[in-house]
Amino acid sequence: MAHVKLHIPGPVEVSEKTFKALCSPMIGHRGQGFKDLYAKIQPQLQTLLTTRQLVYLSTSSAWGVMEGSIRNLVQKKVLNCMCGAFSDKWFDVSKKCGKTAEALQVEWGSPIRAEAIDKKLATGEFDALTLIHNETSTGTMSPLAEIAALKKKYPDVMFIVDAVSSMSAVPLKFDELGIDVLLAGTQKAFALPPGLAVFVASPAALAKAATAKDRGYYFDFVEFQKNAEQSMTPSTPAIPHIYALSSKLDEFFAEGLEARYARHKKTNQMTRDWAAKHGFTLFPEKGFESITLTCVSNGARPGGRVVDAAKLQKLVKDQGILIDGGYGKIKGTTFRLSNMGDETEATMNQLYAALDKAMAQL
Repeated sequence: MAHVKLHIPGPVEVSEKTFKALCSPMIGHRGQGFKDLYAKIQPQLQTLLTTRQLVYLSTSSAWGVMEGSIRNLVQKKVLNCMCGAFSDKWFDVSKKCGKTAEALQVEWGSPIRAEAIDKKLATGEFDALTLIHNETSTGTMSPLAEIAALKKKYPDVMFIVDAVSSMSAVPLKFDELGIDVLLAGTQKAFALPPGLAVFVASPAALAKAATAKDRGYYFDFVEFQKNAEQSMTPSTPAIPHIYALSSKLDEFFAEGLEARYARHKKTNQMTRDWAAKHGFTLFPEKGFESITLTCVSNGARPGGRVVDAAKLQKLVKDQGILIDGGYGKIKGTTFRLSNMGDETEATMNQLYAALDKAMAQL
């Protein structure tokens, strides 16, 4: 079958170099070879996240760590900040974990703001909150630094942040933010295949996890810390993915992190410019648009151009490129274009050319 290039919000396109790294010879996960591999990438991950904490590797999707965070850190009540399909789902996960949870719901396309969180935390009811930094269903990026600043006011509340589609594409300074958990899956901005999650926890989070009697086994934060101190993982890791992560981190630092962030910002702006050129508006509230994908309004907001999103998607796919036709309750009334991972100005121009050709056929 002919390869269809991915410009969906994830998984994203994986390079041949990364695929070759996945095929590195197998090693024992309790041997020195694996310890050396983990020890090599640990300082790179710490630099990427600007942290002195150990960074953990979980053989799971990001949802594993998201659920694990609930089980490790919620003992009283969790505030689930909800602004789209994935952040909305975290509320359901909290309840299914048997936790007392409350929704802080805003309209899809609007960001979560610190003022709204402050009002909820001021009640003293909560010992944790969850936030998705970059909500891919709506292409909305909430102001993380603004929200994280509340941690100083509520030091006993665990701040759990999903950076699945922003980590490695925008600066995320864990220690400076002062939050408690920062997590991501590697199938998005890291440009790796699905199956591996990266996360870091604060000393306060580890101390609280140690007191949780029902934190579970597979995602026990205490065990992640104990093993990371020995350059190991609590259970059998996805060794091929970790080889690929090592290769990818080398690429990040060869390019330079600031250059990587600037590239994502540039290619994202190019996509916004393409949308504007064709008369479209964007779905997210102005000023809170994602840097890694563009959610184009296609009738979801008043004004702007409207096309047959399913037909547009098919016409682009016929040219060998897959775009997303919208997600959840805004499927069809939006469509999404990813620029995350390895995409460059040149590769994005190939996407725009395919979109232009498709638009001419509508």
